Amino acid sequence: MTTSASREVVLELNDVRIHNDLADVELVHGVTLTLERGGVVGIVGESGSGKSLTCRAILGILTKHIEVSGGSITLLGRDAATLTPKEWTDLRGTRISAVFQDPGSYLNPSIRVGTQVQEVLRVKLGLGRAAARRRTLELFEAVHLRDPEYVYRQYTHELSGGMLQRILIAAAIALEPDILIADEATTALDVTVQAEILDLLAELKERIGLSLVVVSHDLAVVAHLCDHVLVMKDGSVVEQGPTRKILYHPEHEYSRLLVAEHEQYGLELHTQRPIGESEQDRELEYA
Repeated sequence: MTTSASREVVLELNDVRIHNDLADVELVHGVTLTLERGGVVGIVGESGSGKSLTCRAILGILTKHIEVSGGSITLLGRDAATLTPKEWTDLRGTRISAVFQDPGSYLNPSIRVGTQVQEVLRVKLGLGRAAARRRTLELFEAVHLRDPEYVYRQYTHELSGGMLQRILIAAAIALEPDILIADEATTALDVTVQAEILDLLAELKERIGLSLVVVSHDLAVVAHLCDHVLVMKDGSVVEQGPTRKILYHPEHEYSRLLVAEHEQYGLELHTQRPIGESEQDRELEYA
C-alpha cells in the first residue's frame, strides 16, 4: 500500500553494471535509479552513453554475451535476476512494456496494423476475435489516431512515422502495464509530431497511471515530461536529480553543455509543465 508521504516503488536499479563478456569490457558502470508509481524518470545522453543498454537490462532483453555483471534490478517488487524465462515472458507486455525508435522495424509490413495489435490482445488476454477488434479500435482512439477503422485496415507503408509510433504505443499499453519505457521513441519524428507524442505520453500517464522511463539524447524531450533526470556519458551517470535542478543548476560539465546547447531553442518552453513553479521559487530553492 502507498501513502501520501511515500508512493510505491515500481522499479529500482542499484549500482547496475553491464559487461560485454566477449570483449571483456564493462559497458555500464553502476546505474542507480528509483521510479515510483505514476512517476517519470528521464535518461539523457549521447549515442553510446549506455542508456539503451540500461533499458534493455530492465526489460531482460540483453543480447548474447552482454549481461548484468553487478548490482541489482528490482522490478515490481521482484529481483530481476531470479526471474525465469517464462516469468520474463509473462511480465513483458503485461506489467512492463516498451516503445522504441523506428516503429516500422517493430511492425510486420505484410500484416495489417490493426490485426497485429488485435493478436496481442488475443494471445495475452484470450479475447475472441470480435472483442479484440473492438478493443484495438478503442486503443487507436485512445492514442488519438484519426479514423481508427481506416487505420486498422492499413499496412505500415501506408502510414506516417507519427501514426506508426501511435500504433506502437497502443500495442504497448494494450495490456495496461505498470511501466512503459520510451527509448528514443520520438527521435525519428519531426518537431511537431514529436511534441504530439510527448503530450500523448503525458496524457496516458495521468489517465491510466503509467510509470514512465523516457530515454533520449535530447534534453528537451526529457525536460518536457520528466520529474527526475539521469545524465549519462560513456556508460556512467555523471549527474542525476530533479529535472528543475539539472536544467537550472547543473553541476557536471557535460550537463551544463547539454543545457547550453538547448538554451537557444527555448528550453524553458518545454519545462513549464513539469516544473510548475516560478523562476523566483527555483532560485529560492537552490540558492
